[in-house]
Amino acid sequence: MTLEMNKYLQVRKSQAQGARTIEELKEISDIVIENEEELKEVDALIKSGCKCKNVAIETIVEAVKNGADTVEKVGEVTKAGTGCGRCQGIISNIIENKR
Repeated sequence: MTLEMNKYLQVRKSQAQGARTIEELKEISDIVIENEEELKEVDALIKSGCKCKNVAIETIVEAVKNGADTVEKVGEVTKAGTGCGRCQGIISNIIENKR
């Protein structure tokens, strides 16, 4: 992935605030997506809940819908949040909003 660090952090911060789509990302942040390649990279990142364990947002949402109601329980079920831990804010937001 060649996405610049500032944009990467904007996406992750926006995910922790509830962004799950490009449209929601644009509403929450002031991100500027420069071209089609960058759009593809941002789209792939926003679908990723935990990059270091390669766990999709959908997988985390499904775990929450099936009863995982803490970051630790989500980690037990999916392994998300058990690596570097940077995605724990995203997981917490999913638990809080159940989406």
